[in-house]
Amino acid sequence: MRSVHFPAALLTLGLLAPLSLAWAHGEKPDQVRILQEQLPTNSPGNKAVMLTVSYAPGEASPGHWHPGAVMAYVLEGAVTSKLNDESEKTYKAGEFWYEAPGTVHSVSRNASKSAPAKLLVWSQVEEGKPVTEPLPKR
Repeated sequence: MRSVHFPAALLTLGLLAPLSLAWAHGEKPDQVRILQEQLPTNSPGNKAVMLTVSYAPGEASPGHWHPGAVMAYVLEGAVTSKLNDESEKTYKAGEFWYEAPGTVHSVSRNASKSAPAKLLVWSQVEEGKPVTEPLPKR
């Protein structure tokens, strides 16, 4: 395997493992937790993934993008997010957003330096593709 494909392979393995490798959501192995993966019968060739992303106070994720559609819901705390060329926006518990396939998620961080934050994320992505890809190095 060439080194260019190595991060994507790691991410794919991480999203399929019970304790994921949270590649684009930080280095902590418990930061991303896969709750379930399903192959919807009404969407052949795709998989649906539900997961949580937990942020410690002040913690952030590296910039990333999603090959498939994503819906995120803030379960706890507040999360600051920046999608594509939009301005940064802070979402509080009970608020949510949608990311169309290919959306660049350049900012994703806990808005608080003193309280944790947690997201519930649902994604539909083509089978064999990871839910999250790191942004290419510039």
